[in-house]
Amino acid sequence: QVQLVESGGGLVQPGGSLRLSCAASGSIFSINAMGWFRQAPGKAREFVAAISRSGISIQYADSVKGRFTISRDNAKNTVYLEMNSLKPDDTAVYYCAARAGPVAVTTTSYNYWGQGTQVTVSS
Repeated sequence: QVQLVESGGGLVQPGGSLRLSCAASGSIFSINAMGWFRQAPGKAREFVAAISRSGISIQYADSVKGRFTISRDNAKNTVYLEMNSLKPDDTAVYYCAARAGPVAVTTTSYNYWGQGTQVTVSS
């Protein structure tokens, strides 16, 4: 089993920045890809970004390209999501996810999920 714990959410003004962290524990040797998804009220959970263990394979949703950066520190078993130029549309609960296989963009591809952290972008 793998446990994922997100942190770093909060309230930020439009145009501001936040950095989310996701710490993994448990059977982390089995994990390759880690990703971030988000879910706004009344909407389906959607892909944001994902990164492979090596960091070589990275994917972003079109809606966050150029504004968000995913990174990973394997020594700390932690994945980060740096979010810049935040917009009200970025408001959502952000979830960390992990899987044994390669980077993927669908929720059903991921076996492990965190509890989520709220990000609210508002003036």
